[in-house]
Amino acid sequence: MIINTGGRTDTVQCCTEWLLNRFAEGYVLSRNPLFPNKVARYELIPDKVDCVVFCSKNYAPILPRLHEITDRFHTYFHYTITAYGKDIEPGVPDIDKSIDTLIKLSALVGKQRVSWRYDPVLLTKDYTVKRHLETFERMASALAPYIDRCIFSFVEMYKKLEVNMPEIIPLSGQDIDTLAQGLGSIAEKYGIYIQTCGTNGDFTPYGIHASGCTTLDILGKANSIMFRNLKHKGMRQGCHCIESRDIGAYDTCMNGCKYCYANKNPHKAFENYQYHDKTSPLLLGAVKPDDTITQGAQKPFQAYAEQLRLQL
Repeated sequence: MIINTGGRTDTVQCCTEWLLNRFAEGYVLSRNPLFPNKVARYELIPDKVDCVVFCSKNYAPILPRLHEITDRFHTYFHYTITAYGKDIEPGVPDIDKSIDTLIKLSALVGKQRVSWRYDPVLLTKDYTVKRHLETFERMASALAPYIDRCIFSFVEMYKKLEVNMPEIIPLSGQDIDTLAQGLGSIAEKYGIYIQTCGTNGDFTPYGIHASGCTTLDILGKANSIMFRNLKHKGMRQGCHCIESRDIGAYDTCMNGCKYCYANKNPHKAFENYQYHDKTSPLLLGAVKPDDTITQGAQKPFQAYAEQLRLQL
């Protein structure tokens, strides 16, 4: 199975100690967001986890102890660095600090395990098409030697964006085409493999690939391991990734990004964070008397693991 540490919240930045404790103790509990009294238990041991996938906007807090996980598990790291400043991403380090941290991460784990995410791409009166392309080129020139690929997507206009980010300007068809052409051209200039994530449209004429951002092919090549040929069901409509189990929780990310899909609003996350206990097996709070804990399915994806199971 694949463990996802950063789909619902930025555990690397916001819950570093908790995340390290979970891997040290060898298990984690994850509360079902739709049925809060249903809790799944997952074993965080190499025999049960094929790969640990990280997604964060700041790896600096975990770098000194990252080896506690990478020494034991296959891993892959998505690092989101965008063009936005504190006006949109108040809890995220600035571009130069983020670039510096990505370079350090790449030195620790190898460039083949690091993807740079430039998403979501959105427009405001300050963040124009021109500004995006200028910033992307500056970042691409610095990051090219240290990454496996670049992944981008265009913002999805969730209903709550109207409230959380009223200044957003909907992307026109021309905007999307100009941005895609520009991003593809810049990526080619610096020798960066570039692909979309969950984005509709065919941008292959601009050298942009379309596939899942977390596929068994990507994870296998990054870790020099062989996975079985499995169908990638995706995590949502339009997604082509392999299914994974997210150990985070919604409405807990402290980055405060105005476009965030995982937080109803930034205030809710700060309210919930008071219940975070770094020693608890749950990211928020503790197990309640009326909770039902079940063992989560952890099917092996690696080819050799399946061969061993059949032999037994």
